[in-house]
Amino acid sequence: MGAISNDWLSPLKPEFSKPYYAKLYKKVMEEYRTRLIFPPANDIFNAFELTPLNEVKAVILGQDPYHGDGQAHGLCFSVKPDVDIPPSLVNIYQELHDDLGCYIPNNGYLTKWAKQGVLLLNTVLTVRAHQANSHRGIGWEEFTNAAIRVLNEQDRPIVFILWGRPAQMKKSMLTNPKHLILEAPHPSPLSAYRGFFGSRPFSRTNEFLEQNGLTPIDWQIENV
Repeated sequence: MGAISNDWLSPLKPEFSKPYYAKLYKKVMEEYRTRLIFPPANDIFNAFELTPLNEVKAVILGQDPYHGDGQAHGLCFSVKPDVDIPPSLVNIYQELHDDLGCYIPNNGYLTKWAKQGVLLLNTVLTVRAHQANSHRGIGWEEFTNAAIRVLNEQDRPIVFILWGRPAQMKKSMLTNPKHLILEAPHPSPLSAYRGFFGSRPFSRTNEFLEQNGLTPIDWQIENV
Protein backbone atom coordinates (compact mmCIF):
# COMPACT_ATOMS: atom_id res chain seq x y z
CA MET A 1 0.00 0.00 0.00
CA GLY A 2 1.37 3.38 -1.00
CA ALA A 3 2.25 6.10 1.49
CA ILE A 4 1.94 9.87 1.82
CA SER A 5 5.35 11.53 1.99
CA ASN A 6 4.84 15.26 1.34
CA ASP A 7 3.28 18.10 3.35
CA TRP A 8 -0.02 16.21 3.64
CA LEU A 9 1.63 13.82 6.06
CA SER A 10 1.75 16.10 9.10
CA PRO A 11 -1.97 17.05 9.24
CA LEU A 12 -3.12 13.54 8.28
CA LYS A 13 -0.70 11.66 10.53
CA PRO A 14 -3.16 11.51 13.48
CA GLU A 15 -5.54 9.49 11.30
CA PHE A 16 -3.03 6.65 10.90
CA SER A 17 -3.10 5.89 14.62
CA LYS A 18 -6.89 5.86 14.97
CA PRO A 19 -8.77 2.54 15.42
CA TYR A 20 -10.78 2.96 12.21
CA TYR A 21 -7.58 3.29 10.17
CA ALA A 22 -6.07 0.14 11.67
CA LYS A 23 -9.20 -1.76 10.59
CA LEU A 24 -9.17 -0.09 7.18
CA TYR A 25 -5.51 -0.91 6.60
CA LYS A 26 -6.02 -4.54 7.57
CA LYS A 27 -9.08 -4.86 5.34
CA VAL A 28 -7.41 -3.23 2.33
CA MET A 29 -4.27 -5.36 2.64
CA GLU A 30 -6.39 -8.50 2.82
CA GLU A 31 -8.37 -7.41 -0.23
CA TYR A 32 -5.21 -6.81 -2.28
CA ARG A 33 -3.90 -10.21 -1.24
CA THR A 34 -7.06 -12.15 -2.13
CA ARG A 35 -8.78 -10.20 -4.92
CA LEU A 36 -8.14 -7.92 -7.87
CA ILE A 37 -8.30 -4.38 -6.47
CA PHE A 38 -7.94 -1.00 -8.21
CA PRO A 39 -5.96 1.17 -8.37
CA PRO A 40 -2.61 -0.59 -8.00
CA ALA A 41 -1.60 -0.43 -4.33
CA ASN A 42 1.22 2.04 -4.94
CA ASP A 43 -1.23 4.46 -6.62
CA ILE A 44 -3.77 4.69 -3.79
CA PHE A 45 -2.51 8.06 -2.52
CA ASN A 46 -1.54 9.56 -5.89
CA ALA A 47 -3.95 12.49 -5.49
CA PHE A 48 -2.08 13.60 -2.38
CA GLU A 49 1.35 12.91 -3.83
CA LEU A 50 0.76 14.83 -7.08
CA THR A 51 -0.92 17.82 -5.41
CA PRO A 52 0.88 18.91 -2.22
CA LEU A 53 -1.35 20.58 0.35
CA ASN A 54 0.34 23.97 0.05
CA GLU A 55 -0.30 23.95 -3.73
CA VAL A 56 -4.01 23.05 -3.70
CA LYS A 57 -6.05 25.68 -5.58
CA ALA A 58 -9.10 23.61 -6.46
CA VAL A 59 -10.61 20.31 -5.37
CA ILE A 60 -12.70 17.98 -7.54
CA LEU A 61 -14.40 15.30 -5.46
CA GLY A 62 -15.18 11.93 -6.98
CA GLN A 63 -16.81 8.86 -5.44
CA ASP A 64 -14.74 5.70 -5.82
CA PRO A 65 -12.13 4.63 -8.37
CA TYR A 66 -12.98 3.30 -11.82
CA HIS A 67 -13.44 -0.46 -11.51
CA GLY A 68 -12.50 -1.48 -15.06
CA ASP A 69 -9.18 -3.10 -15.90
CA GLY A 70 -6.29 -0.64 -16.08
CA GLN A 71 -8.40 2.48 -15.59
CA ALA A 72 -7.82 3.76 -12.06
CA HIS A 73 -4.51 5.30 -11.07
CA GLY A 74 -5.39 7.29 -7.96
CA LEU A 75 -6.92 10.47 -9.44
CA CYS A 76 -10.68 10.86 -9.67
CA PHE A 77 -12.10 10.88 -13.23
CA SER A 78 -8.61 10.25 -14.70
CA VAL A 79 -7.39 7.20 -16.64
CA LYS A 80 -3.98 6.23 -17.98
CA PRO A 81 -3.16 7.64 -21.45
CA ASP A 82 -3.75 4.36 -23.32
CA VAL A 83 -7.19 3.69 -21.78
CA ASP A 84 -10.50 4.64 -23.40
CA ILE A 85 -11.96 7.87 -22.02
CA PRO A 86 -14.84 6.96 -19.66
CA PRO A 87 -18.31 8.46 -20.30
CA SER A 88 -18.22 10.92 -17.37
CA LEU A 89 -14.88 12.30 -18.53
CA VAL A 90 -16.21 12.57 -22.10
CA ASN A 91 -18.88 14.88 -20.68
CA ILE A 92 -16.34 16.80 -18.57
CA TYR A 93 -14.31 17.42 -21.72
CA GLN A 94 -17.43 18.53 -23.60
CA GLU A 95 -18.23 21.08 -20.88
CA LEU A 96 -14.60 22.21 -20.86
CA HIS A 97 -14.80 22.72 -24.62
CA ASP A 98 -18.06 24.67 -24.34
CA ASP A 99 -16.81 26.69 -21.36
CA LEU A 100 -13.25 27.60 -22.35
CA GLY A 101 -12.88 26.42 -25.94
CA CYS A 102 -10.36 23.69 -25.10
CA TYR A 103 -10.05 21.02 -27.75
CA ILE A 104 -11.18 17.55 -26.75
CA PRO A 105 -8.02 15.45 -26.29
CA ASN A 106 -7.42 11.84 -27.28
CA ASN A 107 -6.74 10.68 -23.71
CA GLY A 108 -8.12 10.94 -20.19
CA TYR A 109 -4.87 11.43 -18.27
CA LEU A 110 -5.46 14.35 -15.87
CA THR A 111 -2.09 14.55 -14.12
CA LYS A 112 -1.55 17.99 -15.72
CA TRP A 113 -4.43 19.28 -13.61
CA ALA A 114 -3.09 17.62 -10.46
CA LYS A 115 0.35 19.17 -10.94
CA GLN A 116 -1.22 22.63 -11.19
CA GLY A 117 -2.99 22.38 -7.85
CA VAL A 118 -6.23 20.58 -8.71
CA LEU A 119 -6.71 17.89 -6.06
CA LEU A 120 -8.52 15.02 -7.80
CA LEU A 121 -9.81 13.22 -4.73
CA ASN A 122 -12.15 10.25 -4.56
CA THR A 123 -13.97 9.87 -1.24
CA VAL A 124 -13.22 6.12 -1.36
CA LEU A 125 -9.70 5.25 -2.53
CA THR A 126 -9.97 1.58 -3.55
CA VAL A 127 -12.48 -0.72 -5.28
CA ARG A 128 -12.85 -4.38 -6.25
CA ALA A 129 -12.54 -5.07 -9.94
CA HIS A 130 -15.86 -4.68 -11.75
CA GLN A 131 -17.79 -3.93 -8.51
CA ALA A 132 -18.59 -0.24 -8.13
CA ASN A 133 -18.79 1.02 -4.54
CA SER A 134 -17.51 -2.32 -3.20
CA HIS A 135 -15.20 -0.57 -0.71
CA ARG A 136 -17.75 1.98 0.43
CA GLY A 137 -18.10 1.99 4.21
CA ILE A 138 -14.83 0.25 5.13
CA GLY A 139 -13.25 3.45 6.47
CA TRP A 140 -11.96 5.46 3.52
CA GLU A 141 -14.70 8.07 3.93
CA GLU A 142 -13.45 8.87 7.42
CA PHE A 143 -9.93 9.35 6.07
CA THR A 144 -10.92 11.54 3.14
CA ASN A 145 -13.25 13.55 5.40
CA ALA A 146 -10.17 14.33 7.48
CA ALA A 147 -8.43 15.56 4.33
CA ILE A 148 -11.43 17.74 3.46
CA ARG A 149 -11.36 19.23 6.95
CA VAL A 150 -7.65 20.00 6.54
CA LEU A 151 -8.44 21.77 3.25
CA ASN A 152 -11.30 23.72 4.81
CA GLU A 153 -8.93 25.04 7.48
CA GLN A 154 -6.42 26.42 4.97
CA ASP A 155 -6.11 30.18 5.32
CA ARG A 156 -6.28 30.87 1.60
CA PRO A 157 -8.91 30.69 -1.16
CA ILE A 158 -9.64 27.23 -2.57
CA VAL A 159 -12.36 26.22 -5.04
CA PHE A 160 -14.38 23.11 -4.18
CA ILE A 161 -16.10 21.56 -7.23
CA LEU A 162 -18.89 19.26 -6.06
CA TRP A 163 -20.49 17.19 -8.82
CA GLY A 164 -23.41 14.99 -7.81
CA ARG A 165 -25.08 14.24 -4.52
CA PRO A 166 -22.31 12.23 -2.76
CA ALA A 167 -19.83 15.09 -3.32
CA GLN A 168 -22.41 17.71 -2.32
CA MET A 169 -22.98 15.92 0.98
CA LYS A 170 -19.51 17.19 1.95
CA LYS A 171 -20.66 20.81 1.64
CA SER A 172 -21.54 21.05 5.34
CA MET A 173 -17.85 20.51 6.14
CA LEU A 174 -16.83 23.55 4.07
CA THR A 175 -17.34 26.44 6.46
CA ASN A 176 -14.40 28.71 5.60
CA PRO A 177 -15.71 31.91 3.92
CA LYS A 178 -12.48 32.25 1.92
CA HIS A 179 -13.41 29.26 -0.22
CA LEU A 180 -15.67 29.05 -3.27
CA ILE A 181 -18.09 26.12 -3.60
CA LEU A 182 -19.34 25.19 -7.07
CA GLU A 183 -22.13 22.62 -7.27
CA ALA A 184 -23.61 20.85 -10.29
CA PRO A 185 -25.14 17.50 -11.20
CA HIS A 186 -22.71 14.65 -11.80
CA PRO A 187 -21.16 14.51 -15.31
CA SER A 188 -22.27 10.90 -15.84
CA PRO A 189 -24.51 10.29 -18.88
CA LEU A 190 -27.40 9.69 -16.44
CA SER A 191 -27.35 13.20 -15.02
CA ALA A 192 -25.15 15.51 -17.12
CA TYR A 193 -28.13 16.99 -18.97
CA ARG A 194 -29.77 18.01 -15.68
CA GLY A 195 -27.47 20.96 -15.23
CA PHE A 196 -23.88 19.79 -15.48
CA PHE A 197 -23.71 21.03 -19.05
CA GLY A 198 -23.64 24.82 -18.92
CA SER A 199 -22.42 25.01 -15.31
CA ARG A 200 -19.06 26.50 -16.45
CA PRO A 201 -16.95 25.22 -13.53
CA PHE A 202 -13.63 25.76 -15.27
CA SER A 203 -14.03 29.43 -16.16
CA ARG A 204 -15.65 30.16 -12.79
CA THR A 205 -12.72 28.54 -11.00
CA ASN A 206 -10.22 30.58 -12.96
CA GLU A 207 -12.13 33.83 -12.44
CA PHE A 208 -12.10 33.23 -8.68
CA LEU A 209 -8.40 32.37 -8.64
CA GLU A 210 -7.53 35.49 -10.64
CA GLN A 211 -9.70 37.67 -8.39
CA ASN A 212 -7.63 36.40 -5.49
CA GLY A 213 -4.29 37.04 -7.17
CA LEU A 214 -3.64 33.38 -8.02
CA THR A 215 -2.50 31.90 -11.32
CA PRO A 216 -5.43 30.32 -13.20
CA ILE A 217 -5.43 26.65 -14.17
CA ASP A 218 -4.46 25.69 -17.71
CA TRP A 219 -7.26 23.15 -18.17
CA GLN A 220 -6.21 21.98 -21.64
CA ILE A 221 -5.19 18.32 -21.58
CA GLU A 222 -2.91 17.77 -24.59
CA ASN A 223 -3.11 14.93 -27.07
CA VAL A 224 -0.57 12.15 -26.67
